[in-house]
Amino acid sequence: MAGFDPSLQPSDSRGHLLTEQSNERSSKLDQLDTTALVNLFVEEDRRPQEAVSAASHVLANAVDGIVDRLRRGGRLFYLGAGTSGRLGVLDAAECPPTFCSDPQLVQGVLAGGAPALLRSSEGLEDLEDAGRADLEERGFCSDDCLVGIAAGGTTPYVRGGLRYAQTLGALAIAMACVPAEQAPLPCDLDIRLLTGPELLTGSTRLKAGTATKMALNILSTGVMVRLGKVYGNRMVDVSASNSKLVDRSLRILQDLAAVDRGHGLQLLNDAEGSVKTALVMAAAGLSVDQAKTVLQQHDQQLRPALQSCGASLSQP
Repeated sequence: MAGFDPSLQPSDSRGHLLTEQSNERSSKLDQLDTTALVNLFVEEDRRPQEAVSAASHVLANAVDGIVDRLRRGGRLFYLGAGTSGRLGVLDAAECPPTFCSDPQLVQGVLAGGAPALLRSSEGLEDLEDAGRADLEERGFCSDDCLVGIAAGGTTPYVRGGLRYAQTLGALAIAMACVPAEQAPLPCDLDIRLLTGPELLTGSTRLKAGTATKMALNILSTGVMVRLGKVYGNRMVDVSASNSKLVDRSLRILQDLAAVDRGHGLQLLNDAEGSVKTALVMAAAGLSVDQAKTVLQQHDQQLRPALQSCGASLSQP
């Protein structure tokens, strides 16, 4: 075990922060039987959903703001340390396989880099200049968006990144689980997910982490819907790159274009695995090149592309 480093002592106590306060409901956590302990966690885990619901308006504003930047060629970055940073990396990593997005479009930046995904390196969160440096290394610019994630709202690494984003004129979005008056953050949009004190005092990987994951799900999925990567509730920009995704792609073609699996497989093959292109080919009777051209003309938006051809899909 590493020795105590007196230089790490903060100038001010953080005990006033909502995420650091003791939860009265779990004051005898170590004395509960296992069933009571599990039930207590189940009850408290309703709080994240309530917290995200309370932040719905600013989440909607964040989706619209991010979409506006991405349509102009910008990118979305998540920045965080520890659990918060890992959740950002996870959400970013899920975008390419789910929405066939460019891996550079949504990026997760974690204090300590890739090694910190598997091994704790929370000490790096104290370096405010490191947040800026990690963004500079990735060419972060004024066209981009930054979501700085800090459960307790005081992480210097995140504060430095948000401050840098504002200096550039990029869209700076803060996400924290304490009231703004307890820990103000430099930002244009302020998402506060107030989940209350943790059952295990200060362990923000619990309710705060759950609320953060939920909010990031909403942000990335909402953005991709607005960018035209979804038709109804189907991920039509999925690329059939493995057996699971081929099966999902065929079911989408069967349901929306009313083709059998054999025809669907041929369409997918001709479209080089692109479900969206295959759908336009099936609905409008176009060749693969014609379908690609129509989609290009309509900014890859399936619904208006189909309408321009006088074509439609079975549902929705």
